Amino acid sequence: MTFSHDTVTDAAGTTGPVHYLSTLSLSDAWLDRLRQRHPRVEITQITAEKASDVPDEVWRRTRVLHTGAVFPDARQAPALQWIQLDTSGADHLKGTPTWDLPVPITSIGGISPVPMAEYVMMMVLGLAHRLPRAVAVQQSGVWPSPSERWNTLMPRTLRGATIGVIGYGRIGQEIGRLARAHHMTVLGLKRGRATRPGAFFGAGAPDEAEAEAEIYTPDQLHEFLGRCDYVIVTCPLTDETRGMIDSEALAALKEGAMFVNVARGGIVDEEALLRALRSGRVAGAALDVFDEEPLGADSPWWTEPGVLLTPHVAGFAPDYEEQVLRLVGENIERHLTGSDLLNLVDRGRGY
Repeated sequence: MTFSHDTVTDAAGTTGPVHYLSTLSLSDAWLDRLRQRHPRVEITQITAEKASDVPDEVWRRTRVLHTGAVFPDARQAPALQWIQLDTSGADHLKGTPTWDLPVPITSIGGISPVPMAEYVMMMVLGLAHRLPRAVAVQQSGVWPSPSERWNTLMPRTLRGATIGVIGYGRIGQEIGRLARAHHMTVLGLKRGRATRPGAFFGAGAPDEAEAEAEIYTPDQLHEFLGRCDYVIVTCPLTDETRGMIDSEALAALKEGAMFVNVARGGIVDEEALLRALRSGRVAGAALDVFDEEPLGADSPWWTEPGVLLTPHVAGFAPDYEEQVLRLVGENIERHLTGSDLLNLVDRGRGY
């Protein structure tokens, strides 16, 4: 579907229609609202799985690309000036020709901190209250004896426990805010104390959240892990973070800690984590992401005792389309006026 408008001259001096292409499946109502906000922008949506699904003439005139995983090469889209991702991370672009295109890339980071933080606390509470074991009891159909109930379903208290968040940005700070409501000590691990990327949708009070957390840097990872009763992974997948939770890191972890990963599977050595679970060093885990997705039917994670598993849903936001509309609409305005784009991906950092 295409909607034509008048030409426009932007801050860079480019004259002509601003052609916006979505390769997603955004609703007609969503597209109409974007048109109402930007009547001078020509909007086209072609739901695509690969670049060849988009006609060459559409690629040639595309100036703004809104996509998750469909990218042209430079020759296909000579007018391209900006890529808006439908993902919070950009790790899938690293090492591809798209990464080297001389155009800005923006993400939807900042849309999911609240639901993701709530998911994390759900899993922390579930692990603390032995939910994997309780589910196994229900599935067995056998009421356990008083001693079995006492020995296998006794919960841990969160009050006074230490939660460590690897990647203490927008999501991590919201997790910290919720964790403090349970009177937990909050540790954050991040790349120094540099100003975090600009947020489009704030959650809580980030400056206050950081001030109330003890901040560690990546070179202090083992010291950090040695203090944690609960470890939460929320950092982006980059060259520096790939495989950072390996056998040595897990050996440094506090004995009997719980582990939650809502970031990317490649950050964690899954075989090392499995060994740590079976040895008892890690007492339980909640995993929403895996190195290979979809998870294979023969994966041991489906049936591993002490593990809560979900199929990459932690970042689902009930008002996702509304928030994306606000973000994309604002960024189109900024693109037209030559202002800084929101959620700009830093290619040096990888996110």
